[in-house]
Amino acid sequence: MSSNKKYWKSVEELNENSSIVEALRNNEFVEEIPTDEFLGDKASLSSSSTTRRDFLKYVGFSTAAASLAACEGPVHKSIPYILQPEQIIPGVADYYATSVFDGFDFANLLVKTREGRPIKIDNNTIAGAKFAANARVHASILSLYDSMRLKEPKIARKNATWADVDTKVKASLADAKAKGGQVVLLTSTLASPSTEKLIGEFIAVNPGAKHVVYDAVSSSEALDAFETVYGERALVDYDFSKASLIVSVGADFLGDWQGGSYDSGYAQGRIPKNGKMSRHFQMEANMTLSGAAADKRIPMSTANQKQALVKIYNVITNSAVASNLDKEFDAVVTKAAQQLKAAGNKGVLVSGIQDKNAQVLVLAINQALASEAFITTGTRQIRKGSNEKVAQLIKDMNAGSVHTLIMSGVNPVYTLPNSKEFVEGLKKVQTSVAFSLKEDETASVATIAAAVPHYLESWGDVSITKGSYALTQPTIRPLFNTKQFQEALLSWNGNTVPFYDYLKANASSITSGSSWNKILHDGVFVSAIASGVSAAGANYSAAANALAQSKAAEGFELVLYTKTGLGDGQQANNPWLQEFPDPITRVSWDNYVTVSKSDAIKLGLSNEIVANGGLNGSYATLTVDGVKLDNVPVIVQPGQAKGTLGLALGYGKKAALKEEMQVGLNAYSLYKGFNDVQSAKLTKASGEHEFACVQGQKTLMGRGDIIKETTLEIFNTKDAKEWNVVPMVSLDHKEVEATSVDLWDSFDRSVGHHFNLSVDLNACTGCGACVIACHAENNVPVVGKMEVRRSRDMHWLRIDRYYSSEDTFAQDNEKKENFDGLFGEKGSLGGFGDMEIAAENPQVSFQPVMCQHCNHAPCETVCPVAATSHGRQGQNQMAYNRCVGTRYCANNCPYKVRRFNWFLYNGNSEFDYNMNDDLGRMVLNPDVNVRSRGVMEKCSMCIQMTQATILKAKREGRAIVDGEFQTACSNACSTGAMVFGDVNDKQSHVAKLGEDDRMYHLLEHVGTKPNVIYHVKVRNT
Repeated sequence: MSSNKKYWKSVEELNENSSIVEALRNNEFVEEIPTDEFLGDKASLSSSSTTRRDFLKYVGFSTAAASLAACEGPVHKSIPYILQPEQIIPGVADYYATSVFDGFDFANLLVKTREGRPIKIDNNTIAGAKFAANARVHASILSLYDSMRLKEPKIARKNATWADVDTKVKASLADAKAKGGQVVLLTSTLASPSTEKLIGEFIAVNPGAKHVVYDAVSSSEALDAFETVYGERALVDYDFSKASLIVSVGADFLGDWQGGSYDSGYAQGRIPKNGKMSRHFQMEANMTLSGAAADKRIPMSTANQKQALVKIYNVITNSAVASNLDKEFDAVVTKAAQQLKAAGNKGVLVSGIQDKNAQVLVLAINQALASEAFITTGTRQIRKGSNEKVAQLIKDMNAGSVHTLIMSGVNPVYTLPNSKEFVEGLKKVQTSVAFSLKEDETASVATIAAAVPHYLESWGDVSITKGSYALTQPTIRPLFNTKQFQEALLSWNGNTVPFYDYLKANASSITSGSSWNKILHDGVFVSAIASGVSAAGANYSAAANALAQSKAAEGFELVLYTKTGLGDGQQANNPWLQEFPDPITRVSWDNYVTVSKSDAIKLGLSNEIVANGGLNGSYATLTVDGVKLDNVPVIVQPGQAKGTLGLALGYGKKAALKEEMQVGLNAYSLYKGFNDVQSAKLTKASGEHEFACVQGQKTLMGRGDIIKETTLEIFNTKDAKEWNVVPMVSLDHKEVEATSVDLWDSFDRSVGHHFNLSVDLNACTGCGACVIACHAENNVPVVGKMEVRRSRDMHWLRIDRYYSSEDTFAQDNEKKENFDGLFGEKGSLGGFGDMEIAAENPQVSFQPVMCQHCNHAPCETVCPVAATSHGRQGQNQMAYNRCVGTRYCANNCPYKVRRFNWFLYNGNSEFDYNMNDDLGRMVLNPDVNVRSRGVMEKCSMCIQMTQATILKAKREGRAIVDGEFQTACSNACSTGAMVFGDVNDKQSHVAKLGEDDRMYHLLEHVGTKPNVIYHVKVRNT
């Protein structure tokens, strides 16, 4: 029976005499468009010989006129070269191979420059360049153009010249030598052969001088253990591609553990090939990227992790050290240990426990396994800081025995847990020099703040692993009056040779058999390593007994960690990273304490989604050893081990940051003794915190067939139609496969190029490098915390994170399929609500989602001005100057991938990020226009990159080879999860992936025929 009820949306509609309402009902615009002002009156139009083109202009203008005044684009005049450099061709990009190591992150890179401006970072894929850029390294291109950088040296906080700095430092060094005072160089880990040689020469010129290495996030215990066993201060490298079984005890190796860059090797073993894939056990307190990827994740406190390590040691080495592991974990740890032993040299164990005894056991276990993934030939030369030496330096400073302190690459006033002691000691140092990009917390209290260039303006070298060598070369002339630390050392050593010449001469002694130009071109050099370090041995059983005696934390166990976005906090003034949603919590612009659900209930802590779609959370007070952090926001985190808390380092910075970037709390103040595990007390505080969380926005949850997954056993034994079910639809009252039905006639797409993007859910770790690369390539604006909270983030690419409400997705499906009606005891009415509550230890899946570039796109059919249309090559295209902002396309998009540009973000003081200052705008890609307000934007499948590839091949008169076509996201993906290419080339990688049994499309039953394909996730449970 049909309804005769009257529906209305505003009170004005009920007024039958309202002429405006009537006009709105019948016309798109209330007022008549003044077309006669530009085309003449109707009489002259009717009598004139108006051409078809004039008519189309007339019609087109009438639909767009209303938006012209409000959406007028910004115009900027440019000044041409007076004398154009020969090597710069306008419109053509140049690429420079370089490498970066900032004491925390490292990578081998290709830097894209346009008209002399570095604008984007890509991975160097040449043989030997094995370290890919993470999200922070991709974002570091923006830090080059940070308007808050230190632009010239300062003495006593007043601008000075470099001559003044040299004179003052040389006088201080001479005075120290005359008085017998200590001279100390305090640096981050350098991993630079030339700089380390320079420091050696500095110490020779200044006898008694010391070099102290300090890492803000310490790996000192692992270094100490390796030094004890192998006699060398280094870190083991791991090749996870050689492991069939991985057991991780508190090591987030897909995150920042030991510098990261393990995800590529890990992903190689995670894609099922010939019926096999690696198996991964993860024991941890915080939910991490590694835990999210694991086949079996066991949430446990660090105290239990230590006991678990002892138990594994017992099984592998047939020892009998008493372990105090909680009984609830005994069976699963024993199972992991037995499988590890059975795997033999194909097994590997890693641990992030900050305890020397634990790290000694890790070495013992991998030795016993003879693990192929355990690499001692090319050890990592990073994180070489010594906790003991740093502690001794602070004592010496406070004792007044340090005369001159020269710092480079460190910010101890911010990162030291006992920074007050350091500041007090600094007052007793006669001359202190801080080489820094920013006038940060340390540089602002040092005698001399020495402005250094960004790594993209610098010469240098790095040796991340033994046997590898890479050069850092400038890609732009220094923007400010800066000087490298190495140049200053040369001057103070009395050496007049420029650092470039010094570097070149030193490189020749390391890279015999290769020319300087070749290394500079390739960016890397790899030498053969004769043999690994030999194990001198250690008292392993004593280490096991000592570890077994360790006690649990009193109260809560606080686990400090570094977030995927900010890392150790060096780039806190980078808006791309601040707005980057954390892969696990999906929160940006904040750090917070993570609490398990059961602990949150006990303490009365909660999160809730409020009316505007934003996430709110309780405040808490966190106390560690007398140090108190007030008003710490709380996130109730599924998978957090009971009795434990998590808190990210790298936030809470204030100095040399824009006000918008001064967010979060400084967790370094709780980093007592450089231990990432602390005993803590947590109590509820008053008030609510407003988070910028994107998890509840643009959700596809409940639509079905979003995440498809199966187990390795089913994958190997069942037909693909059972684990990769094709949705069925009704056609002529018969069920047929949705893929066989079309609502529209299809075009012949076999001619020319046709692009597809493949996303493998098995290989995606959620690292977010693709998100930042997309930001950089496509001039995506930053909108700020409050706009993100209002669901207005502009990311063209998002990585959806899904939890299972049961322990596995299979149990989720079983529960859903067994609902007994709507209101039954197990009815769907309450059942679906239960499924929205994550389990205590949920399984996790990541899914990158961008515009699906549908061949039968629902957005295209509803656009009234044809602003969005389909290209011949498979891309769904946007003509921004046609768009009038109706947002019909966003409403009609089942994938929620379109973004409406609410405001003018370019040159707008309300959005004081990189697009609001001239320096920050230098990062913009000239191949992609900067959108004005009022238009819809979304992923273009990097059409500017595909067309540049086509034109390059055409100019060179050759065919395009597979792998040459790239998008920003596929280029940035180090795991191979994203593969882009031409499916009309039947031999291409993407074409073969499109024929794979694991391939499926999102929401296949809708019939949109996307050009993005996904691959079913397979778990080796």
